[in-house]
Amino acid sequence: MWGDIIIAFLLAFITAFMITPKTINLAKKLGAVDNPKDERRINKVVMPRLGGVAVVCGFLVSISYLLISLTLENQLNLAEGNYHLKLCGYFIGMFLIAITCFIDDVKGVSAVKKLIVQILAASVVVLSGIRIDISNIEFLKIFGDSVNFLHTISVVITIAWIVGITNAINLIDGLDGLSSGISIISCVSMLIIFTLNGSPLISIILITALIGALAGFLPYNVNPAKTFIGDTGSNFLGYSLAVISILGVAKTYTALVVVAPIIILGLPIFDTVFAIIRRIIKNRSIKGIMKPDAGHLHHKLLKHGFSQKQSVLILYCVSASLGMFTIILLESGVFKALSFLLIVIAAFALGFKEVFGEQEEENNK
Repeated sequence: MWGDIIIAFLLAFITAFMITPKTINLAKKLGAVDNPKDERRINKVVMPRLGGVAVVCGFLVSISYLLISLTLENQLNLAEGNYHLKLCGYFIGMFLIAITCFIDDVKGVSAVKKLIVQILAASVVVLSGIRIDISNIEFLKIFGDSVNFLHTISVVITIAWIVGITNAINLIDGLDGLSSGISIISCVSMLIIFTLNGSPLISIILITALIGALAGFLPYNVNPAKTFIGDTGSNFLGYSLAVISILGVAKTYTALVVVAPIIILGLPIFDTVFAIIRRIIKNRSIKGIMKPDAGHLHHKLLKHGFSQKQSVLILYCVSASLGMFTIILLESGVFKALSFLLIVIAAFALGFKEVFGEQEEENNK
């Protein structure tokens, strides 16, 4: 298995790293650039935004090679567990989202149309057999124990999860390297949990290929960025994280394991939930959810005087802490996980002023 993990990472990394410069040229030719036209834009210069194409390509090259080679070597039986159907559903949904968002990066697509495509893609995934199974979670049975009821709830939760995480990663994509880095941290956390949890090989390969593709793209995206990941990349990341997280916990549907991806992706989820609440209150309408603003976590950090690099580092630390908390929680229990989190919070609070305070004071002068 470890050899396959290394291959999955390296193929995706090399492909994404080599293709990213070409996506920069392609973006300039097609006019797929981000102009700093309002206060939400952090970039001060016109920036290409088709980096997500390289991430998708790196991921597909890696996965295609491994699916073919493992099947030929009889190490992977896609018919077992109907993974051939599940993968078809995942890839169909991925292409729906990628094509729509590519058009959005080049010409622009309304938020409503993108949401419709996201729901359609999530529905295809559910129809292929990928869903969050809640039938074995005892506390949910108090709401009803009929098979049809639990199946309906499962379908609704799955679609909401996929659409929600897709948008959560997209919304947090506001600083150089932010969404890419947080996605890598989340993927690594999931990979550790998958290997410890005895998850299906296909989910381990998928998450590793995603790490490799992001690692190959990230050198071009860290501050000062040469390119943005764009809607193509951020939506692909969110969609893939949501679907792969379901595949990865498929063997052990307990409440704790099902909740694990929620904790790992806690930062973008938190940011999205408060963005929804904030926009509804501000615009006094449900339609206000579709109106972008400058109230996200990264905007608040910048307003407090932190630089882009500092803001990204802070959010990386939060995301990594949540990932490690989840791993410890699953492996060692609640007490050790909570004690770890308290120590991290205490250390962060004690060292925050020394690490970030001087720069903040200089920026506020």
